[in-house]
Amino acid sequence: MATVVRPAVGRFEDVATVVGTQRPDAGACWCMSYRDSRVRNTERPAYMAGECATEPGPGVLAYVDGDVAGWCSVAPRSSYRRLMNSRTIPVLDDRDPWSVVCFVVRAPFRRQGLMHVLLAGAVEHAVAHGAAVIEGYPVETGGTRVDVVAGYVGTVELFEAAGFHRVSPTTAHSGHRERWIMRREVAQHPREP
Repeated sequence: MATVVRPAVGRFEDVATVVGTQRPDAGACWCMSYRDSRVRNTERPAYMAGECATEPGPGVLAYVDGDVAGWCSVAPRSSYRRLMNSRTIPVLDDRDPWSVVCFVVRAPFRRQGLMHVLLAGAVEHAVAHGAAVIEGYPVETGGTRVDVVAGYVGTVELFEAAGFHRVSPTTAHSGHRERWIMRREVAQHPREP
């Protein structure tokens, strides 16, 4: 199985395959809940098409043997309206971390470790665009299985395996499970002139 992660820039059709449909009346999330939930369902495909048209894009996609298999939304926190106005997930300092807010893995590709692959790709994408710190807001599993609905934000264990550390509890929940702010500091290397 050959797996690769690519930025969503220029890949709107693949984003649509994973997070929505091409129908203009689609009620799919289109990964808009954190970006701007005020955008109407009928406008969401066009909004995401616009996001996919410019750098750094709205996230990354995983491909398995050439088929689009999964999605991870990653962008600067300041680009997520809901996070900037959140009463349950606090802003920790004056830096603008890159935030990993959701994962979607298509049904035929689940249980193959793709969330780990997507998170690694999201970190790599953020670093390539100058991120100094990356955050996620996963659920605390307590050692129990998490269903797909609650697990879209990832798990504390997933983020810990990728080098993230717990920095603050939140009052946010997903599927009645508590969520944490997890952070990974990134060593910055000067760019070549």
